[in-house]
Amino acid sequence: MKIRDEIKNVLEAEALSIKDAAKRIGPDFEKAVEILEKCGGKVVVSGIGKSGLIGNKISATFSSTGTPSMFLHPVEAVHGDMGIVMEADAAVLISQSGETDEVLEMLPHFDRLKVPVIAITGKKGSSLAKKAACVLDSSVEKEACPMGLAPTASTIVQLAIGDALAVTLLKLKNFSKDDFARLHPGGALGKRLVLRVKDIMHTGEELPLVTPETELKDALVEITNKRFGCAVIKGENGAVEGIFTDGDLRRLLEKTPDPFEKKMRDIMTTGLRTISGDELVIYALSKMEENAITVLAVTDEKGRPEGILHLHDILKAGVVS
Repeated sequence: MKIRDEIKNVLEAEALSIKDAAKRIGPDFEKAVEILEKCGGKVVVSGIGKSGLIGNKISATFSSTGTPSMFLHPVEAVHGDMGIVMEADAAVLISQSGETDEVLEMLPHFDRLKVPVIAITGKKGSSLAKKAACVLDSSVEKEACPMGLAPTASTIVQLAIGDALAVTLLKLKNFSKDDFARLHPGGALGKRLVLRVKDIMHTGEELPLVTPETELKDALVEITNKRFGCAVIKGENGAVEGIFTDGDLRRLLEKTPDPFEKKMRDIMTTGLRTISGDELVIYALSKMEENAITVLAVTDEKGRPEGILHLHDILKAGVVS
C-alpha cells in the first residue's frame, strides 16, 4: 500500500460524497432553514456516537454564528435532560441509519412540545425520517473506509450539511463581523476583529521622542532608555517628521567614522510609516509585513505622535495564533 495514494483516495471519496449531496438539495433544505430562522428559542442538536460528535460541532457553529444552540445527548435526554427543551425550540436530529433507538426515543417528547424536528439521515424511508418535519439527505454511495463500516464519508456529509445550514442562516440574519466579534471575544479570531492599536500601543513617558536638533549621541540615550530600537522625531509644530532606528545607526556607521555629533534632521528617515490609534491591530501587522518594519508611530489626525506600536506588542496580544 502506498500511503500517499491511500490518503488521496480517502480525501477524494469524501469530497465526492459532498458534491453528490450538493446535487440533492431540494425543498426540504429550504424548509429546514425556514424552521431554524423562525425558531424563537434555541436549536437543540442531538445524535449518538460519531453522529453525536458531529452534532456537537454543528451546534457550536450555530451558536457562534448567531443561532443559539445546544447539544443534547440522547441518553441523558430521556433520563431528565429533556427538561431543557422548550416549546419555542427547534430540533436537529442526526442518525445515518435513521433507526438509532436512543434518538427515536426522543421523538415523542419533541412531538408533545410541538418542537419541529429536522432529520439529517442517510435513509429517507427510516423511522426518523417519517417523523421529521423535513429530511436532509446525508446518504453516501460508500464510506471511505474500505470495509464500509467506519463512518467517514457519511459524517463528513453530515458536517457539511450542518455548516450549510449555519452559513445560510448567518446570511439571512445579516450576521456581521461585529456580531461575530461579540461572540468570539477571546482568542486570535476575536482579537483580529476587535483589538485596536490604541488598546496596546505605548504612550506618554514610554514614547522615544527627540527633536530634529537632537544630536545622535543624545538620541541614542533615548533609544536605549525606551527600548524600542528607535526614536521618533517630533518637529516644532508638534507633528512627526521622521524616525531614526538601530538599522539607520548601523548604516550610518558604515558610511561615517564619527557621526555622534550629527543632528537628527540630517540623518533621520523621513516619510516614515504611521498609523491611527483607531485602526485594527491586524491592519497594523499587515502594514508592518508589507513594509518589512517592526515598529509604527501612532499619530492623530494632525500627524502628532500619540503612541508607538512594536511587533512584539502584537505578538504578545495574541492576534497571531
